Amino acid sequence: MRTFRDIPLSRDIPLRTTQACLVLALFAAAGAAYAQDALTAAEVRARLEAQGYTDVDDVEFDNGTWSADARSADGNRIGVSIDARTGTVYPDEQVANLGEADIEAKLVAAGYSNVHDVEFEDGLWKAEADDPAGKDVELRLDPADGRIIGKDKD
Repeated sequence: MRTFRDIPLSRDIPLRTTQACLVLALFAAAGAAYAQDALTAAEVRARLEAQGYTDVDDVEFDNGTWSADARSADGNRIGVSIDARTGTVYPDEQVANLGEADIEAKLVAAGYSNVHDVEFEDGLWKAEADDPAGKDVELRLDPADGRIIGKDKD
């Protein structure tokens, strides 16, 4: 049976080039799928109102998540973050189920390195790290399960 070691270098280069192109195409398709799945500002506003929030304003998209100011059902003015794909609402007064070390461990397990500036702020975990491709990114994570809900270049 022939292995890659049996293939002359001159024939190996096109194969490796093809493999690299396939990997890049998969990453591009994943990014496009993420963008297609993202909620619009109007959908975010509608979801907040459907959950009982009123006086919704300052709806903005930043660092991969939506944010808004709204009045909660008890009449208090609060800030919220919204997962751009699922529409999950994270009030800024929410408590975390995971600790800082848990978040760092989840990011390292997901292929991130140089994880730093991990903090719980406005109802979400936030961290900076180098993604698996080596790019410096700013991440926002779900406070209950540590799932990445937002990612932006740092």
